[in-house]
Order: sequence, then structure tokens, then C-alpha cells
Amino acid sequence: MPVASVLAGPAAQTIQIVRSYLDNPRLNNLKNIVLIVFVFKLLSHLNTLFIVHGLSRTYHEVRTYLAALAFKYVKKLPSIKSKLDRELKQAVIDIENKIAPQDDNHPRYTVLPPNGLTRDEMSKELDRYRELPHTRWEDGRVSGAVYHHNKDLSDLAVQAYRKFSSSNPLHPEVFPGTRKMEAEVCAMVSEMFHAPPDSGAIMTSGGTESILMSCKAHREWGYETKGITEPEIVAPITIHAAFNKAANYFKMKIVLVPIDPVTMQADMKAVKRAINKNTVLLAGSAVNYPHGVMDDIEALGKLAQKHNIGFHVDCCLGSFMIAFAEKAGYQLPLFDFRVPGVTAISCDTHKYGFAPKGTSIIMYHSRELRRYQYFSLPTWPGGIYASPSVAGSRPGALIAGCWATMLHLGEAGYIKECKHIIDAQIKVRKAIEAIPSLYIYGDPKTSVVAFNSDKFNIYDISDQLSKRGWHLSALQSPPGIHFTSTIPTANSSDEFIADLQAVMRDFRDGKVTEAGSTAGVYGMAATVPSSVVSEVAFAFVDAMYKP
Repeated sequence: MPVASVLAGPAAQTIQIVRSYLDNPRLNNLKNIVLIVFVFKLLSHLNTLFIVHGLSRTYHEVRTYLAALAFKYVKKLPSIKSKLDRELKQAVIDIENKIAPQDDNHPRYTVLPPNGLTRDEMSKELDRYRELPHTRWEDGRVSGAVYHHNKDLSDLAVQAYRKFSSSNPLHPEVFPGTRKMEAEVCAMVSEMFHAPPDSGAIMTSGGTESILMSCKAHREWGYETKGITEPEIVAPITIHAAFNKAANYFKMKIVLVPIDPVTMQADMKAVKRAINKNTVLLAGSAVNYPHGVMDDIEALGKLAQKHNIGFHVDCCLGSFMIAFAEKAGYQLPLFDFRVPGVTAISCDTHKYGFAPKGTSIIMYHSRELRRYQYFSLPTWPGGIYASPSVAGSRPGALIAGCWATMLHLGEAGYIKECKHIIDAQIKVRKAIEAIPSLYIYGDPKTSVVAFNSDKFNIYDISDQLSKRGWHLSALQSPPGIHFTSTIPTANSSDEFIADLQAVMRDFRDGKVTEAGSTAGVYGMAATVPSSVVSEVAFAFVDAMYKP
């Protein structure tokens, strides 16, 4: 007997039961309640948008949302789906060819070799992988990413790694030296940011984890002390994407406020309007990634105090440059624990601390607040379990490398590099300001300078610089590119200025006639639904794991 016939009777009975249930007057009342709740939440969301962003931007965001919603269903139409799939497939192929090109002249390791390679063979393979075609970061032509190219520091990191390669701070009784080094790094960095005597800090794997942990800690603090069950973060749109990631991971709501179009700082009026009874955390940057601009930390601190909420200052990019700027002779507004209201600061030791990649510090104004970051499971059959951050086991060798780097450079070494790096940024900034049609975003304070053109497509300018061997970071909303001063790029700042001047002469003389790939990518990103852009971005991430 066909399956359909077997199920026909029970199915009909089930449908009848469901219909009778749906017709129940009590359910109708329930449906009305659900509808009211849905409409209330929708109106609350629109009200928040209107209060924070104003009428114009609210209209734009609602329009964007409705367009994305319409596209979600339109793209399911066979003809549209087929075309979109073809375009995305080609985009994936293009990305893979660029990120993970296949070279048939060399082996690919996708399974273990039957017999292990000798040390000489391994040395050759390591050299081959190191010499794969890449941007000339060694010559200071990559904006950011690599913060020093110092053989002494690299040799010191290798020495530290060799001595502590087996260590794991998850077991402090087994590796007491690693525990001590981590605690000392936390203490030294906390002192640099003028942390109070009762402060507490933890080392993490990087700025993203530091920010995640701070958001988690403030979420738990909000629930424990205020009973907040729908926690919210208020931050400018220029805040690091890790705050969005934290909101996504920890089921928090992030309210992004606009920035002042001239200063590029958080719009303080919008921040004030965005704070409500569910806000557990304000966030500001010192300095922000897009423009190298410092938010008004003191004004944000006053708001945090007034409303008794947390305030995180993201100094991941500012790092040791912003910490030592004052001692190096530069005047900066206050940004650290000297500002009343600051409850947490993140600082990347693997950026301008010049430590090996994989270390950052999250600092809290009190050990009590730090405890909200911890996790414990006292009833686990494997024993009482407790850990300070996301990771369980951690590489003690990286802690040793960070500790050794800081002790080796000392305060004098960091002040020297601070002057070198900030002076280079100032020199590049002045050169950009002297070029007709280029202008600077905001008032960059330490190492980053962002700029745009009022006459030419800034992405085309970036592509022309790429042809000369430079790898700069592209920005959007508003468009721009930025130059990050590091030890390598500071050493090459004169070359960058000369190449930028030459590129701009080519534009003025009409020698550049074709659009570059960057303009195409960001032009596409500005005109197609974000879901499509995400598909392309995910294809990029997928390509990174293609052997």
C-alpha cells in the first residue's frame, strides 16, 4: 500500500484537530496577545532608531531593512536564484584563485606522509612556504598587521618560545614560571594605564577576546546587580567589530550611534539618547581603527557615572603608543583609568607592545568586576573546574615571549619607538594635507591617519598604490583608506609619501583611466544587500582553509 494512503487517515485527523485548536477562542486571545507583543517590540525598535539616529537615518535603515527582507524572498525565484548562484560561484572561484592559488609544481599536504620528513627536508619546506608570493611587509609596505621587523626581538621571542614551549597556564602548579610571568605582564600593563590599587587584569589571545570577555563580564554584572535580562551595549559605529561579535555570541543588543562627520568622534547627544534601563555598557575607542581618532573618553565617563553603567575603552590599536605618548612629549586628552567612570580597558600587547602575535590584556577597575568574567563548574565529575577566559589550555610560550619583549625594551625603548612611530604619522598626515583634492578624517592622535579625495575615487587611488607595492586598508561609510604607522612603515614613510604624490600626479594628468578592483568590490558592497556581501565574505573565509 502506498505511503500516502497509509498516512491519509491520520493526517486528516491531525489537520482536523489542529483546525479545531486554532478556532479555539482562548487561542484567538493568545494570538492577539502575541500580535500585540510583536507590534510593541517593533514599535520599540523603531522608537529607539528614531531617538538615536533621527528621522533621516531611521528612514534609511527601515528602507534598507525592507529592501533586504524583500530580497530574501525574491532571490528564491528560480530565475533570480539561478543567476545569483552563477555570480556567487564565479566570485568564489575568483577569491580562491587569489587567496589559495593552486601550484602543481609543489606538493600539497592533505594527509600525513607515510614517513616523517627529515629536519633538512622540513627546513626546505618551511622556507618554501615562507617565500610564497606576498606583499613586501618586510619593507614596511603593509599598513598595520606587522608592528615590528626587528631581528633581536624575533630571536628573543624564539628563545622564549623554546624554553616554554610545553608550558600551559591552565596548570599553574606545574608551570609556576608561566603563571608568574602572566601576572607580571598584567601588572605592568595595568600600571601603564594608571589602574587603581584594587584593579584586576587578565591576558587573552588578542583584542577580540579581550573585548568579548569585557562584554560578558558587564552582562553578568548587569544581571547580578540590576536584574537586567536584556542587556544592551551603546557604542559609536566606529567601534571595533568585536563588540558586534560579542553581542551576537552573548545574546546582547548593541545600539550603534552615529559619529560627528567632522571630528569622527561618537556623537554624544546620540549616546545620551541611546542609554536606557537595559544599558550595561558604553564603549569608546582610544583610538578607533577606521580613522585613528580618539572618542571623547571623559564625556563618556561622565555618562557612565551618571547612569551607573560600565564603560569600556578600547585601546587595542592605541596600545603602548597611546600609553607612552604623554611621556614621549605628545599632548593627549585623558583616556585611561584616570578618567572617572572607566570600568574596563583592552590593550593589545601584540601590536605596539611588539610581543609575538596572540596576546592582549583586558583590565578592570576592580577585581570584583573581573570575577564576572570567570567561569566555574564546581560539580564536574572531572574535578572542580575554573578558568579566567574563553580558553582552557593556553600557550605559555606566548606569555613568555610577551614578558621577555617588555622587559627587554623597557620604558625607554617604548618611548623611543613611540616618538618614531607618531612622528612618522604626523609627517604622512602633513604630506597628505598638502596634496590638492585629498583630506584627512578627524584629528588622528597616534599611529593611524585616514584620508579621502573630494575629486577622485579613493579606492582607485588605493589600487594605484597597490601597483607600487603598498597594501593599505580600505574603509567604508564613509569611503577612505588609512595608513598605519608601525616600525616598518615608519621606516618607509618617505617612500610612501613619494609614491602617493606620484599617484596623485597621474590622476591629475589623466593618466589613470580604468577603475581598480577595490572600487568594484566596495561599489558592489554599497549597492547590493548585505546578505550577498556576507556570502562573498564567507567565501573569503572558506578560501583560507583550502589547502
